[in-house]
Amino acid sequence: MRDILSTIFDGPGVGPDPSAAGNIWPAPLAAGEERELRSAAVLVPLIDRADGMTVLLTQRTDTMSDHAGQIAFPGGRVEPGEVTPEETALRETEEEIGLSTSKIEVLGRMNARDTGTGYRVMPVVGLIRPPMSLSPDPSEVAKVFEVPMEFILDPANHRLEKRDERGESREYYVMPYNDHYIWGLTARILVELGKMVRNA
Repeated sequence: MRDILSTIFDGPGVGPDPSAAGNIWPAPLAAGEERELRSAAVLVPLIDRADGMTVLLTQRTDTMSDHAGQIAFPGGRVEPGEVTPEETALRETEEEIGLSTSKIEVLGRMNARDTGTGYRVMPVVGLIRPPMSLSPDPSEVAKVFEVPMEFILDPANHRLEKRDERGESREYYVMPYNDHYIWGLTARILVELGKMVRNA
């Protein structure tokens, strides 16, 4: 799996199409809109375990003001002074789950995603080799768990569902795993990662 990943990603700061308008980060003023997209980054942590690679995910606490209780990657909004999404993703990861940046080998970026809540989210893929020590922030993270890469690679585990929001019907990916309901942006990123690995 590590050999496959090395063919997909070209290193820190490099994405699939850096010049594409949708991958510009921080996000510029959205075309035709009054507001500017807020910039954010998440880490897609790949755990290189001896018995198979996994993806680490978090479940947000029910007390969070945004996306309470949802499954997410560690990450968040850019802070002043941060120039790259890698800086944002690594800082947020250390703050949320206590994973030291020294344990993370940044492999590269995936395509950025603009969300309906007004964010441009840049996924940064990082490789972690155990052993590792985690210390989740109880105010933000209710649970940390891992999903086998084999599960993510199987298209049979990806499905589309529809939901009515503000009078409009929206289609989104869901990826239930055990008792975890992975959906929305997190599921979209995992589906894209699965496609990238399968097509490598």
